[in-house]
Amino acid sequence: MPANKTGPAPKKRGRRARLVVITVVLLLVAGIGYGTYWGVSTVRASYPQTTGSLKLPGLTDPVNVSRDADGIPQIYADTDEDLFRAQGFVQAQDRFWEMDVRRHMTAGRLSEMFGKSQVDTDAFLRTLGWHDVARKEYETKLSPQTKKYLQAYADGVNAYLKDHQGAALSLEYAALDFQNDYKPEKWTPVDSVAWLKAMAWDLRGNMQDEIDRSLMAGRFTPAQIDQLYPKYPAKRHAPIVEGGTVDPVTKEFKPKNASSGTRSGTSGASGASGSTVPGVTNGATNGATGSVSGRGTGGTGTGGTGTGGLKSQLSSLSKTLEKVPALLGPNGNGIGSNSWVVSGAHTTTGKPLLANDPHLAPQMPSLWYQMGLHCRSVGPKCGYDVSGFTFSGMPGVVIGHNQDISWGMTNLGADVTDLYLEKVTADGYLYNNKQRPFKTRKETIKVAGGESREITVRSTENGPLVSDRRDELSKVGRKAPVGNAAPDRGDGYAVSLRWTALDPGTSMDAVFELNRAKNFTEFRKAAGHFDVPSQNLIYADTKGNIGYQAPGRIPVRGKGDGSVDGRYPAPGWDPKYQWTGYLPQKSLPYEYNPARGYIVTANQAVVDQDKYPYLLTKDFGYGTRSQRINDLIQSKIKGGGKVSTDDMQTMQMDNSSEIAKLLTPYLLKIDIKDRYVRDAQQLLEGWDYTQEPDSAAAAYFNAVWRNTLKLAFGDKMPKELRVAGQCLNVHPANDSGPVDDRNKLVRECGQRDRDSAQPDGGDRWYEVVRSILDKPDNEWWKTEDRAGQPGDKNRDQLLAHAMKDARYELTSKLGKNIDNWSWGRLHQMLLKNQTLGTEGPGLLQGLFNRGPWNLGGGEAAVNATGWNAAGGYQVTWVPSMRMVVNLADLDKSRWINLTGASGHAYNAHYYDQTDKWAKGELLPWAYSEKAVKSAAKETLTLSP
Repeated sequence: MPANKTGPAPKKRGRRARLVVITVVLLLVAGIGYGTYWGVSTVRASYPQTTGSLKLPGLTDPVNVSRDADGIPQIYADTDEDLFRAQGFVQAQDRFWEMDVRRHMTAGRLSEMFGKSQVDTDAFLRTLGWHDVARKEYETKLSPQTKKYLQAYADGVNAYLKDHQGAALSLEYAALDFQNDYKPEKWTPVDSVAWLKAMAWDLRGNMQDEIDRSLMAGRFTPAQIDQLYPKYPAKRHAPIVEGGTVDPVTKEFKPKNASSGTRSGTSGASGASGSTVPGVTNGATNGATGSVSGRGTGGTGTGGTGTGGLKSQLSSLSKTLEKVPALLGPNGNGIGSNSWVVSGAHTTTGKPLLANDPHLAPQMPSLWYQMGLHCRSVGPKCGYDVSGFTFSGMPGVVIGHNQDISWGMTNLGADVTDLYLEKVTADGYLYNNKQRPFKTRKETIKVAGGESREITVRSTENGPLVSDRRDELSKVGRKAPVGNAAPDRGDGYAVSLRWTALDPGTSMDAVFELNRAKNFTEFRKAAGHFDVPSQNLIYADTKGNIGYQAPGRIPVRGKGDGSVDGRYPAPGWDPKYQWTGYLPQKSLPYEYNPARGYIVTANQAVVDQDKYPYLLTKDFGYGTRSQRINDLIQSKIKGGGKVSTDDMQTMQMDNSSEIAKLLTPYLLKIDIKDRYVRDAQQLLEGWDYTQEPDSAAAAYFNAVWRNTLKLAFGDKMPKELRVAGQCLNVHPANDSGPVDDRNKLVRECGQRDRDSAQPDGGDRWYEVVRSILDKPDNEWWKTEDRAGQPGDKNRDQLLAHAMKDARYELTSKLGKNIDNWSWGRLHQMLLKNQTLGTEGPGLLQGLFNRGPWNLGGGEAAVNATGWNAAGGYQVTWVPSMRMVVNLADLDKSRWINLTGASGHAYNAHYYDQTDKWAKGELLPWAYSEKAVKSAAKETLTLSP
């Protein structure tokens, strides 16, 4: 093993840290290491040197790296290249394992690290070709200045790698040495650019909805599917941009600055329309509405050609999607973020306050890395004075502020992916009534401890054939509805993917432009280069202005048959359905100093889609969180009140459940005869609908909500959407829909990962339930028992059934005594190392994972500790960081990360922020040189 060249460990680690190291050594000696034993030196080998001085080749002048009590680095340099070279070095010190795994994931090379278990994942990622696109982006699209910064960053990483190997890089490498002789390669600029593709993939929009709707077509009619995907509740939930039009001549968006009034987030049960489902189609192929009273019953989808092999193609794709590391979180209704800005007219500081908390997967370490990048003198040689949240492996700051402006991001959710059905043969595919040859390329996947695998990637006019790699997508090819003019489906269509991120872009340029921007004009120019992922960008500056810009490369779809909206796979053989271009940046919505004095973005609709001439998506989030934030701000500023930094922080931790406000009155009206269940029902009396960790009422309500969804919808879903291993007796169906045999039952088991199964319980399901709450005899309320006989006959019977099931479920999980129940005991967060912490031996996982933490908050709450109602109560996404920027005094801003600065297990900063994060606390955020010096606990000098 190489000598430890990381320098001395920090002097003050405390008794607790010493005991932890002793404990881990005892565990390792107990036999985890396949006969190899680790000592304290192995555990500490990767701890970085944070004081004294080190040589960093390539620097032109010395660079200082100051770290505060939380280990957060602030870098000071005299040139741009020195600044980013030092950033690469410092991030490699703290997070190289994370960086190395990310680049292998984006390149489809995980098998080189982890062996044959990753071959299928690599094959899919090679099919998409992220790394190839990133290389083309670097070679042909990015500015010379951006390339210099990327190269300087890579040089800094490689300078660290030169002197650090194995355990000196990270403890994970010591574990990996037991299985293969893997050694990290040099870092390249393309490795950094490729990470933007991973971001874009996890934030890709409605692709999963497109798959799910197609898979539903074998069980439900089009009308029923539409009921499960209701329209955005525009009358109750304000969009981001209120008002504004696109000039029909110039095509330029013109915002409306007049106040549009206050919207209340409260409403009754009537809400969106949702017709009762009449009758039974018994598998009729006319697309008529069908009964959903029995498990899995319903109509077949559209008329004409049957669903055939598409279901198998789509189901195959969905399974493969689950295997791809979702570094940002489950791709579904819950992934998103909160961000809002309040102008100085409504704040106690007299200048804007800006808050942001992106909702991503809980993981160890956090996706984010806090850092300051400071030029000692801002000028032509060195143009940056920026601080905020970065991605390890990528230069610059992603979210944060500089000396003039601050910005935040939330997922816009634009529909930037389309699946295309392809009529294929062994020799090619059908396009415009002609047979065309595939575009093909060979890919070799190297496998640690095994033989290399070769795959052939096939592409059509629309993109790569992803159904070649994914089971669920192959089911889409058999199941997605098509019109009468479609070519014969045969054994099923193949499925290709058109996605904006598969074309080279300029997002890396945008990161540096945002970091340098001094005003709203420069901010909007930077946004114009932010191609993918498409994010809501929110803005504030020290002069008192606030703003918003919707950026991104958003496709314009061909008219096809006039109904193309990206909700279902399109016919790839018809050129009328191809993309015809992209929306011009000048047409995308924005706001600047709106009259209402604040802007909220939380994944809701960007604009009133009925009044905006272009399609952004049909699958926006439903606005529950955004409207709650709107209401909280309105309640504060009503009558001249002012919003403080403390108020912004308090809003971030708001635990209110909007579905509880809607559903609880109905639950309390039901006459429960069983005293055992009635005791639980009484927990809801007087409950204020907040989901605190110690709340028994919140635990019981969320269990009732989960069981309500299961009974009304979940048990009726096709097996491809139900939780893997959960088996039911259902009426039979084939790829063409339900079979006309009401008396026959078959045993079917779910196939979907529990974090992405349906119904997930997000605010789309709030609107589904709202639409039928005042319709007690709606077909969705009707169920069947295990023998296929009628069960619940109406709403109140089903809700009583759900309350009973919830009572017994919580008894098994939390005990018989309801006084001992609490939401936090059900709703726990476990921080997992995304490689060895998920797939390694149990004892090895324990070395890298931390938790659990009992959390408050919940699905679609502002404090969005998400959970999937189909899969259970465990936390699946969280506010991955929180920040509140004070534009009146940047040194009075606050921030917090989910874990800590370090990616090294047992380092003092591995998860030192997590307890504070769980309590809703924020850390002081030093920015000025004076404040940084005052907060500094350790300083390292990097010398040429």
